[in-house]
Amino acid sequence: MRFQDENTQVRPPTLAEQRARQQALAQEQQNEQEVQVAEGKSATKRKILIGSGVTVGLVGLIATFYSVAAPRGSVTAVCTDNSGIVRDDNDCDETYVSSHGGYHSGGFFFIPIPGGGGYNQYRYNYGGQGLVGQPVRGGSYDAPSGRTTVNTKSGKTVQRGGFGISGKSSSGSGTSGKSGGS
Repeated sequence: MRFQDENTQVRPPTLAEQRARQQALAQEQQNEQEVQVAEGKSATKRKILIGSGVTVGLVGLIATFYSVAAPRGSVTAVCTDNSGIVRDDNDCDETYVSSHGGYHSGGFFFIPIPGGGGYNQYRYNYGGQGLVGQPVRGGSYDAPSGRTTVNTKSGKTVQRGGFGISGKSSSGSGTSGKSGGS
């Protein structure tokens, strides 16, 4: 029938039509639940991925900090006079020099000569060797990088390596141990 007027009554759906509608509604609800579960998993994966990225980035930043902060090594410094003769470590110690009327400037230590008449000049040789009173063998008068720990033969730390580490002396004097032109 192609035309129905307002008096025509709608026939009730058949049993097969009712089942098909119920199955379609059930399938639609199942699809909605699957979409919600998939969105939840996707959001969780995204959060985990972002959290992992942040963690990896933070670990990388900390590793970089520690690699920059770690001292590169250590070297022994020997105190020498202006002619390259090894002297006692006290002659290059700021506390000792200042207590004897001397001063420290640009990596050099100046102690007044007894009886007047000028100053004796001392400085550190880094990596050199020798006994007190003998010429220094090897080494350099150029201070090593700030990431290198420098100790004297007597065990005093002259310069400590690492990032953000103070240059305080380990001898307990409380004076700055960053000396020798560093």
